[in-house]
Amino acid sequence: MRNILRMNFSVDRKNKKIKVEREFDVPVDLVWSAWTESDLLDQWWAPKPWKVKTKSIDFKDGGFWLYAMISPEGEKHWSRANFKEITPKERFTSLEAFCDENGNVNHDLPKSHWENQFIEHKSSTFVHTVIRFNELSDLEKMVEMGFEEGFRSALTNLDEIFKNTGND
Repeated sequence: MRNILRMNFSVDRKNKKIKVEREFDVPVDLVWSAWTESDLLDQWWAPKPWKVKTKSIDFKDGGFWLYAMISPEGEKHWSRANFKEITPKERFTSLEAFCDENGNVNHDLPKSHWENQFIEHKSSTFVHTVIRFNELSDLEKMVEMGFEEGFRSALTNLDEIFKNTGND
């Protein structure tokens, strides 16, 4: 049985960033796939009972992921992640924004810069995520929208996927 390992979540208002450190009891190949392939992202990215549906993904430098978070009532909230720099199985950066179903950014909602690092250590993988905001008000809005609870829940969904991989 897999263990739920380290989970740290911190908000640094002075530097306008959120830092998340999460350890998974699986090799980096599995974690990388879960963060970069739409069929896996759709299984865990949204906090339950919400779901995610990818409209399109082009995981490469300059590519983007367009997806909707769907409420239990069927309401869709669209987001877009523009991929900036990718080093396979090590790191990727992206600019995240809320948008419409065609990927047109909603400038009234927060945008954030994500850096995700993947570090394999023995049979575990550490994911270090730093989310930076241009404005403190954008960080505060994300906190107010329940980002911490939602992201923690999504990462728990990912634990469930790994638990069912059969790679114990």
